[in-house]
Amino acid sequence: MTPTPAPEGFKLRHLGDGFMKTNGPIYYRRDGDQLVLGFRVEERHCNPLGWCHGGMLATLADMVCAVCAHVGSEAAKNRFLPTINLQVDYVASARLGDWVQGQATVIKATRSMIFMQGMLMAGEGHSLEPVARISGIFKIGPAFDPATGQTVPATPKAQP
Repeated sequence: MTPTPAPEGFKLRHLGDGFMKTNGPIYYRRDGDQLVLGFRVEERHCNPLGWCHGGMLATLADMVCAVCAHVGSEAAKNRFLPTINLQVDYVASARLGDWVQGQATVIKATRSMIFMQGMLMAGEGHSLEPVARISGIFKIGPAFDPATGQTVPATPKAQP
């Protein structure tokens, strides 16, 4: 099956090599000050019933929360955000060929953690239906260079 292209306005988002290169491609679109991430369900994303595997939806949920945190919180901007907790409440299935997209908002940011919540929707065109309610807690980690994805060395503290 040749994947159907992403909906209008979505652009390919490079999220590194390894796991995401294998499970992508992931696309993004700006909606005002919000960011939306999505993917097209391919056969490799499906379980034997032809439904998108819950693990793939959880993967998207994790990325949606972290990437939307980068946009929605100055504290998280250009910081690694290791997942402390991720909750996915599956409410419906996404099927082979469906477009799945999600977005999340910052509930609270502290000095060391960021709390997110959002939704994943699936379907086609203007008839997207909820497939998962998501929430997560992420540790605000070291800074990274957005151009390279590499960790930025910490600035040494001044000696007294």
